[in-house]
Amino acid sequence: MEFIARRWDTGEPVRVTIHNGRWSGFESVASPHSDRPFLAPAWVDLQINGWSGIELTDPQLTVERVAAVLQGMDRHGIARCCPTITTHSFDGMRHSLGTLARAIREDETVRDRVCGIHMEGPYISPEDGPRGAHPLVHVRSPDWDEFQRLQDAAEGHIRLVTLSPEYEQAPGFITKLVESGVVVAIGHTAADSSAIQAAVDAGASLSTHLGNGAHRTLRRHPNYLWDQLAEDRLTASLIADGHHLPPGVVKTFIRAKTVSRTILVSDVVGTAGRPPGRYDDSPLGSVEVLEDGRVVIAGQRQLLAGAFRTIEHGVANVMRFAGVGLAEAVEMASLRPARIIGATDYGFRIGAWADGVLFQMNGDGSLDITATLNRGRLVCGTLPAAE
Repeated sequence: MEFIARRWDTGEPVRVTIHNGRWSGFESVASPHSDRPFLAPAWVDLQINGWSGIELTDPQLTVERVAAVLQGMDRHGIARCCPTITTHSFDGMRHSLGTLARAIREDETVRDRVCGIHMEGPYISPEDGPRGAHPLVHVRSPDWDEFQRLQDAAEGHIRLVTLSPEYEQAPGFITKLVESGVVVAIGHTAADSSAIQAAVDAGASLSTHLGNGAHRTLRRHPNYLWDQLAEDRLTASLIADGHHLPPGVVKTFIRAKTVSRTILVSDVVGTAGRPPGRYDDSPLGSVEVLEDGRVVIAGQRQLLAGAFRTIEHGVANVMRFAGVGLAEAVEMASLRPARIIGATDYGFRIGAWADGVLFQMNGDGSLDITATLNRGRLVCGTLPAAE
């Protein structure tokens, strides 16, 4: 496979060659090729809850439905992701995790797209606000024996756990997770400063969708947002879809954390894309799709229940909201999350799997995906010519 595109980091036109599914060459070519799409490492989204009417936290989840969700990400430039299971009963989570593991084992299209499972909950805050849309009835304190049984159901594929460190046993639990090779994120938390500090000392290294899953009104200082922003050992994931965080907050968070300690996630849910109305079949309980596409807890318009926009919107938005350059914005959605999750066979280098996204930047700052490559296979769109 061979084509000419512009590098995302330099804008330089290059002749790209792919052999046996891996990058085999990036040869500089003469201008003019200024109209060619940009080529970048494909997005790596650490938070995919569902898509197109399918939730991954679902007692009826099947291997075929898992494949449909992940293949649905192709047209949005996502080659790798962490399918995300949220707070539910033990049996409900075990079924979803077991189904994901079976999908990874049996379906090559799933296996090629998954870089680990994200378990968001159930060890989160029970308080309104920090709990977000997670059902209170299933929120519980960290339990190592339970986690091991869930990891067994997942056949060892749980790679990221989001929890609140407000529980007394949290530091020891975090230490065990990290020692077992699991990345630990702080999220959906009402923890005080000492608990945040203890969690980071124990090995927590990420903040899940910082600024969301929080109280509507916070103590001015200290509070768990300032604590996580100030902690240099924590990378922050942000939902920069234009709804979860106002532009000024995105800009402030990125300036505080720096682009090197910020990544983008989508947090898309299965309700995304459904017509406006109320839906009672979500694992989060009753949710509502508003006229503008936002997904909220039914009966109000402010508490969000996941996202409906995929990660390419976040890439464009951090450029508009925070003045981030194209190269840095791309890396916040690709190379940096891949590094966090330990995807060592991924990257824009000779010999790595050819996972790429091609896109055009529009005059209004938005971004249009033109093609997606997964392990050297064209899974969406059309590649530019080689001449």
